[in-house]
Amino acid sequence: MSETKSRFVVSADWLQSELGKADLRVLDASFYLPAQKRDADAEYAAGHIPGAIRFDQDKIADHSTSLPHTIPSPDYFAAEVGRLGISENDRIVVYDGIGLFASPRVWWLFRVMGAKNVFVLDGGLDGWKAEGRPLETTAPNPAPATFTPDFDESRVVTLDTMRDIVSSGAMQIADARSAGRFAAAEPEPRAGMRSGHMPGARSLPSGVFASQGRFKSLPELRQTIEDAGIDLSKPVVTSCGSGITAAIITLALESLGHHDNKLYDGSWSEWGSRDDTPIVTGPPTPVKV
Repeated sequence: MSETKSRFVVSADWLQSELGKADLRVLDASFYLPAQKRDADAEYAAGHIPGAIRFDQDKIADHSTSLPHTIPSPDYFAAEVGRLGISENDRIVVYDGIGLFASPRVWWLFRVMGAKNVFVLDGGLDGWKAEGRPLETTAPNPAPATFTPDFDESRVVTLDTMRDIVSSGAMQIADARSAGRFAAAEPEPRAGMRSGHMPGARSLPSGVFASQGRFKSLPELRQTIEDAGIDLSKPVVTSCGSGITAAIITLALESLGHHDNKLYDGSWSEWGSRDDTPIVTGPPTPVKV
């Protein structure tokens, strides 16, 4: 793999050559917002990468909260992915339709649960289809497996911890929502949400990390993050609308060797729906040079 590319991102050529290997698990983690007007389950049924297992981020989640697709307990996660035939020792390749939208969240989720060999497919299913690569419509029926979780709780930020981070400035905050939502120039897509951002947050819209569904090079990722005012020598907490696209920033950070990062799982769905959390409107504070 090129030294300028993320070690966590694999090409369609590589994946196609590995299909059918005993230790390979391919996951279709497609997820769409209502505004995108796409149906992930219907698209999977119409044609997916051969052997790909449908990974529903709303199903394999914590159902005791009203917040969307939050991280499940390690035991529940292990039971669900075990039913999908996945163990922590497998090579796991995750893709989504767009290419770099929902798949990094599942990449992150497996990693915090203890899996080591987890990757994201560059270009996603849209790119795979555009290149005329093979598809199948039948869903696989994998034999159950045992997934032994090793949950790294330190990588997940709760509301109370996020309050402390905001008040103390102990970590830099990178927000993956659009610049318009960050600045409160656009409304939140979920009803009842206040607009704006957390005090001290930096705007890093998730779309800036890819071009046509393909992850940017390491030098481009570094420049993008630094231009937003993030110091890569200091700790970072990532956030977004509901914990999905925050993982795109996490993927970029980890690709650059930045490991002192956490993800705020409740993200704006939690912070913006409360009336006791501080919010700032307008563009981010200019970066000091």
